[in-house]
Amino acid sequence: MVDNIGGSSSNAENSGMREQDQLLPIANVGRIMKQILPPNAKISKESKETMQECVSEFISFVTSEASEKCRRERRKTVNGDDVCWALASLGFDDYAEPLRRYLHRYRELEVDRSTNQDRGNSPLTREGS
Repeated sequence: MVDNIGGSSSNAENSGMREQDQLLPIANVGRIMKQILPPNAKISKESKETMQECVSEFISFVTSEASEKCRRERRKTVNGDDVCWALASLGFDDYAEPLRRYLHRYRELEVDRSTNQDRGNSPLTREGS
């Protein structure tokens, strides 16, 4: 990465990690970009690489804020609530609230799945009946 706006490449250099190991796979980034575009649209390699760096930097930025909160609270594990808090504290309220709702629904489904496994029921057989 030539431009280092957020500082992630210096972190990669200091930790001995290659830059490409800190970026989301470009194929995944391209797949996500294609989902929102019309079927006949093309995406240049340069735009995929630019987006790859941006989303990786964004994830690092939010995770760093969540991690700092955990450090202040003397916790070692960053959880979904910490990420939601970080998004809100960084001014991304429009993303924090939908993520909170998603996280709540995800946790409900995990409880349901766990309950069904404890009973020996599979979620598929329950839905099919």
